[in-house]
Amino acid sequence: MTVESARAIVAAVQARRTTAEAVARAAVERISASTLGAVVDFDPEEGLAAAREVDRRLAAGEDLPLAGLPVLIKDTIWVAGRRVTNGSLLFRDFRPPRDAIVVERLKRAGAVIMGMANTSEFACKGVTTNRVYGPTRHPLDPRLTPGGSSGGPAAAVAAGLVPVAIGTDAGGSSRRPPAHCGIVGYKPSFGAVPNGPGFPGPFAGIECIAPITRDVGDARFVFDAIVGPDPRDPESIAIPAVAPRPLAATRIALSPRLGLEVPVDASVRAAIEGVAERLARIGIDLRRVDPIWPAGLGEAGLMPLQHAGLAALYGDRRRAEPDLFDPDVGRQIDTGLTLDGAAVARARLASEAIARGLAAFFGDVDLLLCPTVPCGPWPLDRLGPATIDGVAVEPRAHAVFTPFFNHALVPAVTIPCGRTDDGLPIGLQIVGPRGSDRHVLDAAAALEASISA
Repeated sequence: MTVESARAIVAAVQARRTTAEAVARAAVERISASTLGAVVDFDPEEGLAAAREVDRRLAAGEDLPLAGLPVLIKDTIWVAGRRVTNGSLLFRDFRPPRDAIVVERLKRAGAVIMGMANTSEFACKGVTTNRVYGPTRHPLDPRLTPGGSSGGPAAAVAAGLVPVAIGTDAGGSSRRPPAHCGIVGYKPSFGAVPNGPGFPGPFAGIECIAPITRDVGDARFVFDAIVGPDPRDPESIAIPAVAPRPLAATRIALSPRLGLEVPVDASVRAAIEGVAERLARIGIDLRRVDPIWPAGLGEAGLMPLQHAGLAALYGDRRRAEPDLFDPDVGRQIDTGLTLDGAAVARARLASEAIARGLAAFFGDVDLLLCPTVPCGPWPLDRLGPATIDGVAVEPRAHAVFTPFFNHALVPAVTIPCGRTDDGLPIGLQIVGPRGSDRHVLDAAAALEASISA
């Protein structure tokens, strides 16, 4: 199933070649026919009414940069009056009193919120399933997971239900599922898009609002409509406008394993090398250099922040009503309840060391290229792949290449760059220093064009 780009839809609505209501009606038909489990709170009449209001605003002469754009919102982000569950039975009947800032900005720009997209509980798993709505399936093979926690948004966009979804990303949640689904997921610099008001998160100052789209042009289009500081989020920042910089004038590092001793499937290694060969053919000089991370650090050394955060938020409820929780998330809460302050402080210090180390790395290069995920998607009933490159691995081994960039606070985008041996998408991750969002998006667009040529 295909759908026009976000830019084309908005241009057609603005030029009155179609109406926001007609666009929304087509989206309603696509969503209603889907069996992926990607869209979870969906009221066709609400979306159509919102679209008619956009048509009225256009007729009244309003300038609406996202006029008529159908959008899905991850079921962790507040949308006033809708059922927003955070993927949890704790919030099964919750209706937020107000919009999150990103939703407020989308509506103001003329976007039409079509519904909510599925997530794991509290956005805390690498697959998308929960006890409220069940699983989301991969759009190319329903036996597989699209990953998580933004699997609902990614599957919906990849399946052509809508051109844009808004996810969140605190460890790769809106990069890994898009990579698995063959689309674009963009995690901005921390603070570039204001967060909240909304559910308190277990993540320590690293979660970002993340557009998920079918191409880089749409990611840039939506980002421009939602970026910018807001006094309601004291961590929000301004992102400077910059002149485009050609790839030939950009210092680019290639790191096929990010300097980590981890298995990577042969098809992923081949896809990344294929990108390097294409860039060499057009005269781009890649530097093969790895970031230097704190000694001995892996994602496990950072997880106490998530586990302790979950325990602080939900530990008492977990003790009182353990059956309310997804078993895997419940185990994370239980782990958090056993942690001492020193363990959490060590994780926080490691997070800071990652940020400082990568900032130093970007003193010598402008961009970093690496895989988004070291493997393809796996069966729906597993937390992670059993093996990667023939090596038995722990369930989180698929997530190794994304979390450090959350802790470093930097922008990172995934674009499609190849296929696994089973014909499933592979993602290339493009990373830049904090605040270089528009440069990262420009480079991603150029790389996207080079790869598809």
